Amino acid sequence: MKKILILGLFTAGLVACGNNTGSSEEKKPSEAMEKKTEANGNPSYDPNRGEGKFTKVEIGATLDEKMAAAGEKTFGVKCSSCHKLTDEKLVGPGWKGVTSRHSAEWIMNFVTNTDEMLNKDPKAQAMLELCLVRMPNQNLGDDEARALYEFMRKNDGVK
Repeated sequence: MKKILILGLFTAGLVACGNNTGSSEEKKPSEAMEKKTEANGNPSYDPNRGEGKFTKVEIGATLDEKMAAAGEKTFGVKCSSCHKLTDEKLVGPGWKGVTSRHSAEWIMNFVTNTDEMLNKDPKAQAMLELCLVRMPNQNLGDDEARALYEFMRKNDGVK
C-alpha cells in the first residue's frame, strides 16, 4: 500500500512540474508578447490602465439589454458561486456599485487577465487582501467580458 501511495505522489509531482522535453534550448516569447520593462528590470505598469488590452471601452448612455442578458447568463455560469449582486461579500466582493468603483477598462482587464492584474495592480491586490482568495481565471473572451460589464451596469441601476 505504501508503494502505491509513493508511486502516486511521485507521478503527481511529475505532472505538476510540467512537460519538460529535456531540450536545453530556452523558449523565447514572441516580440508581440514581450513586456516592456523599467530601468530596474521590473515590468512597467500603468495603474490607471490596468494590465491588459482594454484601454478605451465605448459605453452607451443607455443600457444594451441584449448584451446585459448575455452577461447575466455568464454571471450565472461563471461568477455567481463566488459573487453576490448585492454589496455583501461571499467568496469575492459583492457587485453592487462595482461600475462606480472601477472603470470599464479596469473591470474588463481584470476579468480577462486576472492573474496579471492580481500580480501587478494595486487595487486588485488590495481586494485580494480583503477576500483572501485569488479569483480563478474564468477564460472569458472579449465579448463575454463586455457583456458581463453591461450586466454589472444593469445591476447598478443603469436603464
